[in-house]
Amino acid sequence: MLDVAELKFDERGLIPAVVVDAKSRKVLTLAYMNEESLKITMEKGLTCFWSRSRQELWLKGETSGNYQHVVSITADCDHDALVVLVEPDGPACHLGTDSCFTNPVWESEERHEFSLEILYDLIEGRKKEKKEGSYTTYLFEKGLDKILKKVGEESTEVIIAGKAQDKKETVYEIADLVYHLLVLMIEAGIGLEDIHDELASRHVIDHKVKQEKMTS
Repeated sequence: MLDVAELKFDERGLIPAVVVDAKSRKVLTLAYMNEESLKITMEKGLTCFWSRSRQELWLKGETSGNYQHVVSITADCDHDALVVLVEPDGPACHLGTDSCFTNPVWESEERHEFSLEILYDLIEGRKKEKKEGSYTTYLFEKGLDKILKKVGEESTEVIIAGKAQDKKETVYEIADLVYHLLVLMIEAGIGLEDIHDELASRHVIDHKVKQEKMTS
């Protein structure tokens, strides 16, 4: 574990802190810390920054209630910048958005951003706006029984491909299954964060079991 004394603060006594959502991995904001605000952050488990405009300490959420609960703090290779993983209580930006980074500057025509969150939002949009000719729209229109049938069919395809030890086909079928599971989740009102939280709770339990075995 790196000691705070090894961090390199600039001539103003500040170090940049990139704040990232621990669940979605979305960059929320870029702020600055000094030694005192970093100490407060670690003591309270809540982000505390140094406001360069007001020249004072700033505990995020103290006024708005949008606290950021710190999961971890990691320094870069030069020890002069931090990444702070947090679980936010609300929007990170003073404009009310989840992230301060909402203004596109440039986007590649060949490469496209992808994540489960983006796919989830796209599928959810098909449920709300029902685009004509869309397979996703078709599933929502047919309803839960049809969606469950497809989940069952795709699960079987995964088993067959896995049993055959065909990696390429298994990847293909798992992707199909994940897509249909996302459709089911949206139909059932289940968010990605619900699955994340359930898996995270199991990880904590598993960690405790391992610790108990090591000390017994």
